[in-house]
Amino acid sequence: MSGPPMSSPPMSGPPMSGPPMSSQTRALLLPFATVTRVARFAGLSLLRVPRVFLEPQLILDEIHFIGVSSLPVVAVTAIFAGTVIAVQGYQTFRQFGAQDMVGLFVALAGVREMAPILAAAMVSSKAGAAITSDLAAMKNGHQLDALEVMAVDPLERLVAPKLIGALIALPALTILSSFLTIASAAVISTWQLGVEKAYFLGNVEQWLRPADLYKSVIKAVVFAVIIWITSCWQGMAAGPGPEGVGRATNRAIVIEVLACLVLNVALTAVLYRG
Repeated sequence: MSGPPMSSPPMSGPPMSGPPMSSQTRALLLPFATVTRVARFAGLSLLRVPRVFLEPQLILDEIHFIGVSSLPVVAVTAIFAGTVIAVQGYQTFRQFGAQDMVGLFVALAGVREMAPILAAAMVSSKAGAAITSDLAAMKNGHQLDALEVMAVDPLERLVAPKLIGALIALPALTILSSFLTIASAAVISTWQLGVEKAYFLGNVEQWLRPADLYKSVIKAVVFAVIIWITSCWQGMAAGPGPEGVGRATNRAIVIEVLACLVLNVALTAVLYRG
C-alpha cells in the first residue's frame, strides 16, 4: 500500500476540471448510484424469496406484523374517509337535485382511489416505519453482522419474508378499507342525510364492478412493493446512532407516501383509461 498513487494528475498546465466541476459531477452521479444500489438490493432479496417458503412461520409473523398491527389505524381511517366522502358527495349532488346518487360517488371514489391510497399511507406510517427503525437499530447494534457470522443470511431472514407479508397484508387491508368506506358512508347517508337505503345500495351495486376491486388490489400490490423496498433499504442503509435511525425512518415514510401518491395517479390513468 506504500508508494506514490497509481494515477496522479500532472502538476503542470491548467487543470482540466476544477473542484466545482467535480462536485457537480458527483451530485449528478449520486442518484444513479443510489438507484443502482437499491436495484441490486431488491434483486438479491427477490432471489431469496423462494427459500422463505421453506419456513412459513416467518411469513405468518410478517403478515401479523404488517397486517394486524396496521388494522386499527386502517379501519379508523376508512370509516372517517367514508363519512367525509358521503357528506361532500351529498352536498354536491343536492345542488342538482340528485342527492340519492351519493352511493355512486362513494362507490367509485372510495373503492377506486381512497381505499388503496389511504391503506398504503397508513401501512407505510405504521408498519413501514417500524420495519425501518427495527432494521436500522439492528444495523447499529451490529446484529446484522452477528447474523452473518452465524451463517444466517440477513436478506433471507429479515428482508425477503417482509415482501411476502406485505403482498398478502396490504391487499387484504385494502379490501377491508373499501368495505368500511362504503359501510360508513351508507350509515351516514341513510341515518343522517336522509338518503333512501335502497337508492344508496342500488347505486353502489349498479356502478361498482368486480373489476374495480381487482384494480384496487393491483394498486395495493404495487404499493406493497414500494413500501417493502423503501423500508428495508432505508433501514439497512441507516446512519450511525439514534439520529441515523430517526432520519432513516422519517426518510422512508416520506418517500413511501410520495411514491404511492405519484404511482396512484399513473396506475389510475393506466387501469381506468377509456
